[in-house]
Amino acid sequence: MKTASKTRLIRNKSLAGGWPSSILLAILPAILFLAASTVSAQQKPVILRIGYFPNITHAQALVGRAGGQFEKALGPGVQIEWKAFNAGPSAIEAMFANAIDLTYVGPNPTVTGYVRSQGDAVRVIAGAASGGASLVVRQGAGIQQASDFHGKKVATPQQGNSQDVALRAWLRANGLKPREKGGDVQVLPVTNADQFTLFLKGQIDAAWAPEPWAARLVHEAGGRIFLDERDLWPNHEFVITDLIVRPKFLKEHPDLVKTFLRVHVELTDWINKNPAQAKQILNHQLQKETGKPLAPEVLDDAFSGMAATYDPLRSSMLKATQQSFDEGFLGRTQPDISGLYDLTLLNEVLREKKARPIP
Repeated sequence: MKTASKTRLIRNKSLAGGWPSSILLAILPAILFLAASTVSAQQKPVILRIGYFPNITHAQALVGRAGGQFEKALGPGVQIEWKAFNAGPSAIEAMFANAIDLTYVGPNPTVTGYVRSQGDAVRVIAGAASGGASLVVRQGAGIQQASDFHGKKVATPQQGNSQDVALRAWLRANGLKPREKGGDVQVLPVTNADQFTLFLKGQIDAAWAPEPWAARLVHEAGGRIFLDERDLWPNHEFVITDLIVRPKFLKEHPDLVKTFLRVHVELTDWINKNPAQAKQILNHQLQKETGKPLAPEVLDDAFSGMAATYDPLRSSMLKATQQSFDEGFLGRTQPDISGLYDLTLLNEVLREKKARPIP
């Protein structure tokens, strides 16, 4: 009997390298649970949260969202969450709050975000659009020249956004000042949709607006283009939209960001080569986003007012930075933005496509 008991004990211990079978059976569910959890964690997709505006000047985002090109290229291992914003400062605040990873956004909020975070929160990885903003005046406002803006109410999408800074810089250049700086021009930062309503009601006199809102103010609200912002820049080129990313996300997921950039470049080229199709896709997506498509004449004017580009047009960013500093949005010390750009992955994509890298 003693020999048989000893034999059974030896057999039990051999089942798990020395573990008795009773203990093995007791812990087996926990082992299986841990194994299943490990497999589940390995299969969990990466979440990519993308910011954009429902504007013509964010064409790659709208066309790419409509066609699913980003999702197809990134594959099932990446889950995209799209987040719409009215203007740049809101998108930058979302990036600060770790609520988005990558966003299409204007130059002035980009610089502000970079300076405020001491370079920790923002990197420009590509351009997206040039042009696409105008100063529109109401027909009954009595504005024929710059001096007529004395005592007027002028709207911008949000305080500190690119159109807001452009307006303030233009006022300064023409000897005018906002009320808060001792002048008599009332600058009203309100959403694009609210600008349109106020314009129709005669409660504002002008608006510095991005497309398609500038074209809507002209065709649907009886406005008139007083100044196409392109006329203020060399070669009629200035950055209105960049593509930026959180540096931490870029460091953790360089392959993912490079794939996104590859699609961004391909969409840019496709939009420029197929403007008629691009406009239709843009309009369909805008209808989904806003509930209403653009009238054909609005769409044509808005689209013709801007150009899709992956070049971030660095020289115009430098001027925009100076304007933002002069208007008091960047503190008291001239900012150093030498580390703002990281075009390494963009240029890798361009070399793959036999295209000229961006210096």
